[in-house]
Amino acid sequence: MRRGIAATALVAALAMTAAACGGDDGDSGKKSGGKLSGTVTFWDTSNDAEKATYQKLAKGFEKLHPGVEVKYVNVPFGEANAKFKNAAGGNSGAPDVMRTEVAWVADFANLGYLAPLENTPALDKPDDFLPQAAASTRFKGKTYAAPQTIDTLALFYNKKMLKDAGVAVPKSFDEVRTAAKKIKSKSGKTGLYLRGDDPYFYLPYLYGEGGDLLDTKKKEITVDDAEGAAAFKVMKDLVDSKAAVTDASDGYNNQLNAFKDGDVAMALDGPWSIEGALQGKQFKGSAGKGNLGVAPVPGGSARQASPQGGWNLAAYAGSKNLDASYEFIKYMSSAKVQQQTTEKLSLLPTRTSVYEVPSVKNNQMVQFFKPAVDKSVQRPWIPEANSLFEPIRLQMGKVLNGSTSPGDGAKNIGDAYRKLLKDYK
Repeated sequence: MRRGIAATALVAALAMTAAACGGDDGDSGKKSGGKLSGTVTFWDTSNDAEKATYQKLAKGFEKLHPGVEVKYVNVPFGEANAKFKNAAGGNSGAPDVMRTEVAWVADFANLGYLAPLENTPALDKPDDFLPQAAASTRFKGKTYAAPQTIDTLALFYNKKMLKDAGVAVPKSFDEVRTAAKKIKSKSGKTGLYLRGDDPYFYLPYLYGEGGDLLDTKKKEITVDDAEGAAAFKVMKDLVDSKAAVTDASDGYNNQLNAFKDGDVAMALDGPWSIEGALQGKQFKGSAGKGNLGVAPVPGGSARQASPQGGWNLAAYAGSKNLDASYEFIKYMSSAKVQQQTTEKLSLLPTRTSVYEVPSVKNNQMVQFFKPAVDKSVQRPWIPEANSLFEPIRLQMGKVLNGSTSPGDGAKNIGDAYRKLLKDYK
């Protein structure tokens, strides 16, 4: 999962683009003589290092069902949410199947844009899905997606840089600050790349201080408690002490390039960046083989914790080819395809059975990330889940550039949430 921010300013332009492609192309998609036919347009949101694999896997469906054409469309993550809403809301150009971030499912379902999957082929062997992965697919008692991958954040580190500086892998952000000083002294390089553009990366700091965004059971807003301000202070201190370098935009590429080129020794990232990192001069070839290290996200004053992420597969409610779309979701979320995805990209499966396959079980990245996923914190699976990020993004930038204090930043997020969530206190 390439993390990023949806570009709302592109809404009008994206609506026009969406109308030019998608499942609303006149194909009936109904079975003829018991065989599937027509077209399935699939919007894939994978990143540049992943998309070739996903395209090949998606096109593999045509071999199983020769009467179906799969139209593969790669949609950048930062544009995908707005683009789908515009296409689905305008009833023109929406895909038949969408690879949706876990926080989007409840939102899309609440708007009526997704087809329920109960009693369809799309939900094949549902008991095989990891419970925490399946949780993000449900809304108001119905299932609107099939889990495809699951992930969380971790600390990526350059083994050689840490070894040369004589530091151990940090287990806390205090240790990150101490290690960064030694790394700077030894190599002149920065210890940590801190994503300042994406609010998703605020969550490990918030969880580390023992906080959370919301208490959905009590319907209480908790982000502006003391823990929220403490999280901002930890981030600000890392930047001010020069233990970390940060950014205000294009953080995904900036961070990945800085890490794989050896400009920084550490970065918080997820399994979606493994393939990209391994292409860097620090980690490829005989010299770099085995130099990529992965460890749990450093902890704060309360604990070590990271957010649950991942991707699901959903069918557009207005698709004219639901029969084939359900079968396509079944195929793309199957144990076989999930195994192939792990073998090619080291992404984590959502099916319990796949973790018993030797090629998956012995994958070094899976060996780390699976325990981390098991301990990850579930985000609020509510329609407003994705909207919770924008207030964080605005305040995170202001806190990191010094124009807002950590306490005021947390308070401002809480105030924004109370306007967004009318039934929360």
